[in-house]
Formats: sequence, structure tokens, C-alpha cells
Amino acid sequence: MSGRKNAGKASPCLLLLISVGCFFATYNFLTMVGHGRSRDAGPRKMLGGGGVGGGGSDPSKRFHVALTATDALYSQWQSRVMYYWYREMRDRPGSDMGGFTRILHSGKPDGLMDEIPTLVVDPLPEGADRGYIVLNRPWAFVQWLKKSNIKEDYVLMAEPDHIFVRPLPNLAHGDEPAAFPFFYIKPTENEKILRKFFPEENGPVSKIDPIGNSPVIIKKAQLEKIAPTWMNISLKMKEDVETDKAFGWVLEMYAYAVASALHGVHYSLRKDFMIQPPWDAKSDNTFIIHYTYGCDYTLKGELTYGKIGEWRFDKRSYLRSPPPRNLTLPPPGVPESVATLVKMVNEATANIPGWDEER
Repeated sequence: MSGRKNAGKASPCLLLLISVGCFFATYNFLTMVGHGRSRDAGPRKMLGGGGVGGGGSDPSKRFHVALTATDALYSQWQSRVMYYWYREMRDRPGSDMGGFTRILHSGKPDGLMDEIPTLVVDPLPEGADRGYIVLNRPWAFVQWLKKSNIKEDYVLMAEPDHIFVRPLPNLAHGDEPAAFPFFYIKPTENEKILRKFFPEENGPVSKIDPIGNSPVIIKKAQLEKIAPTWMNISLKMKEDVETDKAFGWVLEMYAYAVASALHGVHYSLRKDFMIQPPWDAKSDNTFIIHYTYGCDYTLKGELTYGKIGEWRFDKRSYLRSPPPRNLTLPPPGVPESVATLVKMVNEATANIPGWDEER
């Protein structure tokens, strides 16, 4: 317990006390505001979130799919594709998928409220994310866990750029949640920094799993304990110049891994949880395609990563408008995973009503 209280110490101590005090004041205020709004008859409501779903034989293993997102068009079109494939896979044999919630941390409803089951939550106070919008994710989960009333005992934390390629079973084993191991999350190589948030009395830094918060299947009861710690450590890491510089865009992933270790939660590491084209060539032994990287190729099927290819698929090409229907398929020689990704995007956009309409 003393380790958790000391997690994230920075110097000078006076600044830490001021920072933590201000943060908890903000947290308590926003929590009260959130509770007040949840009682209003206004637009902040859960549209669904119960969902029958689940083709698995054991209802106790079903998990709720929780997707964090913003109201930016870039996030919206990815969320629509993701939700399409959730619905396609949910009731197939082998699935333990239950209900679905898009946790919208933009603070107000958007044009997808009637299409995707959504709960609107507040973003962090203005300026608190310091331009790193992902810091809103742990705060979004803290709010959702307080407001939601899901019937599933487990939660899958997912992202808009995830596509289900197979029905997903519950990969967790009781109190041992399941997570994807990221090669770039290296706790033992960053011990000096991590000791600011994971003191020596908590044990070796090897207790910190090489994971982020997504994809993760975990008991809701465990996540309810981890989420506030995850949020606090994320903010403290962002405030610490050395940590912010070292971890960059994966900072909140490290924060989630540290928070889990502080609560004594360790994960079953599942490499088959997802693949990330173009680096993973095959999709036949995975459950999720994560299309975070751009896929650039010559017309001969040669990878030109770091250089715009003659053929390409990169989600960042569609920041201000969704990808058109019927994207051109990759040339011969391109890995099967890339071709499958584009085919699945095409199938989704062909079947989602009003795909080209502004939301």
C-alpha cells in the first residue's frame, strides 16, 4: 500500500503535493459533475450497452466491448468500421462477445449516437492533456465504470482502428486477464524512469508486463481498481519532463502497465490477440487487425515503408474525410494481411448505410 501512495514522486516535494492536491480536487469536481449530469434527462445517456450477443457456450465468460473515441471524423469512420465487424462476429460460434459501448470522451453527443451504442463522458479539463489526447482514455474509463451498468463480468478494451477478423473468445483465465505484448514496451530497459512510479518496495520492474491498455480482456472488478491509478500515473508521467520525453506517444501504455503491477495484476500475454500490418503478414491465426501503421508498396508488391508507395493504405490519409467505398486492392505480392485489411474495410463501407454522409 505504501508503494502505491508513493508512486509517481517527483521533485521538489512541494510541487508534487500541490500538483496531486489540484488533481484530486479536479477529479472530485468532475466526478460530481458527471454524476449530476447522469441524472439529467439530457442527451448524456447510454444507448444500448446491454447487448445480447455472444456465441460462446458459457454466459459467465462474455465480455463487454468498450471502445474509447472522439467526435473527430477520423475517429468516427474507424469506429463505424470497427462496430460493423463487431456485429458480424458477435454471434458466430466461438464468440464470447457481449454488449458494446463507444465511450465518447468529447463531452457532447455526435452524429453516431443512433448508430453505435454510446456513452458520452467529459474530456479532461482544458489543457490537462497537454496536447496528448490519449490522456483522455483513462479518465474516460474511470467515468464509464462509474456510470455503466453492464451485465458482463469482463471487459475488452478496444480502439477504433481494430477490426475483428474472427469471433473473439474470452482469452482471460479468471483473475488472470489477457493482453497483447508490445515489443516496444520495455520495462526492464527503463527501470530508472519507472522507479519514479513503481518504487523498489513493490519489487523488480520485471513485474510490469510489456503491455498497453488495448487490447485487454479483464474482469470489470479488476479494471475498476486499476483505472483511477492508471489515470493518476498517466498525468504524473506527462508532468515529468524526463518521462514524457522517454515514452512519448506510448506514455499512457506504460502508465497502464505500471498501474496493473501496482495492483498485483499480471497478464496472460497473447501474441495471437492481434496483428499489425504490414509487419505481420498473415491474418489466419489472429483475432484482431490493428491498422495503426501505413502500408506502402510498389506496384510489384515491394514494401516502401517510410516512403509513400505507388499503392498505399494509411488511415492518416483520411483525416478529414472517410475512405471511399471500393478501395483499390493491393498489387500481387503484398502480404495477405494487408489485402484482408482492405477487403474488410471495403465490405464494411459497402454495407454501412450513409457511409459518405457527414455525421
